[in-house]
Amino acid sequence: MPIFLFIFIVMPIAEMAVLIQVGSMIGVFNTIGFVLLTAFAGAWLLRQQGLATLLKANQRLNSGELPAKEVAEGLILAVGGVLLLTPGFITDAIGFLCLVPFTRHWLAAQALKRMVVSGQSGFYFRAGGGPNPFGRDEGGDIIEGEYRDETKTDHDRLDKK
Repeated sequence: MPIFLFIFIVMPIAEMAVLIQVGSMIGVFNTIGFVLLTAFAGAWLLRQQGLATLLKANQRLNSGELPAKEVAEGLILAVGGVLLLTPGFITDAIGFLCLVPFTRHWLAAQALKRMVVSGQSGFYFRAGGGPNPFGRDEGGDIIEGEYRDETKTDHDRLDKK
């Protein structure tokens, strides 16, 4: 509940206070122009950074790797884009921080430390390292292949008698 209180009550009040202060210093039309300028600049940066992240994710998929980092960065880019399109200087500052590669990489690394990713096959791995759910050590070998169960069941033994 406290996060929703902050997002829906405290943040808009803080945005209004900053907009009023800036408007009284540089004028109403200049403030509106500056808010529109940051929205357009943010949309342009979002498009540029988003395409670069999408290309990196595609390269990792083609090499057979799971693009967990790129997915996390894509989510951070989406949040940054929404914040830049929201009118206000505080949300614009946070949105631009989401688009700057250095802070975006750091935020993605922090998110990956806490995230567990699951594949479609039902196998799980920790994206940020840490204990392996299968109990394997980090240097354990994984051999891919197919298998056939050739163990005899009671039914098979009875059929041969």
